[in-house]
Amino acid sequence: MDTHAALYEQGKARLELLRKLPANKQQPLQERLEENGITRRDFMVWSATLTAALALPMPFSSLVAEAAELADRVPLIWLHMAECTGCSESLIRSSTPDISTLIFDHVSLEYQETLMAAAGWQAEENLDAAMRDYKGQYLLAVEGAVPTANGGSFLTLGCKGRTGLEMVKEVAAGAAAIISVGTCASFGGVQAAKPNPTGAKGVHAVIDRPVVNLGGCPPSSSNIVGTLMYFIMFGKLPALDMFNRPKWAYGARVHDNCERRGHFDAGEFVEEFGDTAAENGYCLYKLGCKGPYTYNNCPQLRFNNHTSWPVMAGHGCIGCSEPDFWDDMADFEKPLGRQLLHGLDATADTIGAVTLGLTAVGIGVHAVGSLFAGAYKDEDK
Repeated sequence: MDTHAALYEQGKARLELLRKLPANKQQPLQERLEENGITRRDFMVWSATLTAALALPMPFSSLVAEAAELADRVPLIWLHMAECTGCSESLIRSSTPDISTLIFDHVSLEYQETLMAAAGWQAEENLDAAMRDYKGQYLLAVEGAVPTANGGSFLTLGCKGRTGLEMVKEVAAGAAAIISVGTCASFGGVQAAKPNPTGAKGVHAVIDRPVVNLGGCPPSSSNIVGTLMYFIMFGKLPALDMFNRPKWAYGARVHDNCERRGHFDAGEFVEEFGDTAAENGYCLYKLGCKGPYTYNNCPQLRFNNHTSWPVMAGHGCIGCSEPDFWDDMADFEKPLGRQLLHGLDATADTIGAVTLGLTAVGIGVHAVGSLFAGAYKDEDK
C-alpha cells in the first residue's frame, strides 16, 4: 500500500471515530454555510482547493469536506499571550465571511479571550473545565509570544493572576497537539526584537512538546484553518520544515511564486515608491522586498478573501514569517546589504549566486546587470 493510500485509510478511520462523538454545535455546518449564501458546490470547491494547498491528491477532498463538517467534535483552546490579536482578527474580521471563517466558527471553541462572552471567574472555570474534561483530546492554539523574564511576570492573565508562562505550560501539558499561530507565538515576533527586556520567546522554547509554527504577521486564515483541518483529519501534525512550519504552506519562497517575478528576471525594478515602474507593477527588490529570503504561500492564497497581499498592493515583503525577522530583515524598505541572514552573508554580489541561485533559476542578464552594476553604493558604509 503506497503512502497516500495508507494516509487516506488513516483519515477515514480517524473521521469515523469523530463521527461517533457527540456534536458540540446544534446547527450543522451546511446550514450555516447556506445562511451565508454558500452553496454545497462552493463548499466542495473550497475542499478541493484546500486539498491542493495541503499537497494531497484530489481524492482527499472528500475527507477535507467531512473533516470540516465534524470540526465541532474537536475541542479547541486558544490562548492569548503578548500580542496584538492581529492573528485572530485576520481570521474572524470579514464583512462577508468566507468558508474558512465559518469553519473556524464551527470548531468547538472552549476558550478564546477575544470571542467568548464569559469573563472573570467564569472564564477561568471554563478553561479549567475544558482542560479537565478533554484532557489529551483538545487542540491548543497559542497566539503571541511568551514573556519569560522575571519568572514570566511581564504578562499575567485572569483573576487568578497566572503568568502567561505558567498558563502555556499548564494547558500544553494536556493537549493532543499544539499550534503557534503567528510569528509572535512561533518565534517571539516584535516582542522578542532586541533588546527584548521581557525575555519574550516562541511557545516551542518554553515547553517540551512538538509545536507547529504558523509564521506570519499575521498568517493567512487558510494556513490556520488548513492546519486545523489536517489535525482533525489525521489526528497528527503535518510534515514540517526546519522551523517546524507546515511544508504545505511554507515550502516555497515568496519570490518564486510572486506575480512580479517576471520583472525581476527582466531587470525591471521600482526605484522609488510612486514612480512609473511602480505603476507598471515592476519588481520591488530594490525597495527592500524580502521575498527571496521568505517562505510562505502569500502569493497563492493572499488575504481578505484571497483578494490581495502586500507585494500585490505595492509594498515589498518584509519577511514576517521568518525567525527574528524584526531584526534580521530590517530595514524593511532597503535591500539587506551586508547582513548575516541565518548564517548567509547576504551581500549584493552573493544574493544572486547563493540565495537566489543564479544558474538554477536562470535569471536573465538584464536582472543581473541591474542588480550588481553599482546598485548599492552605500553598502560598505
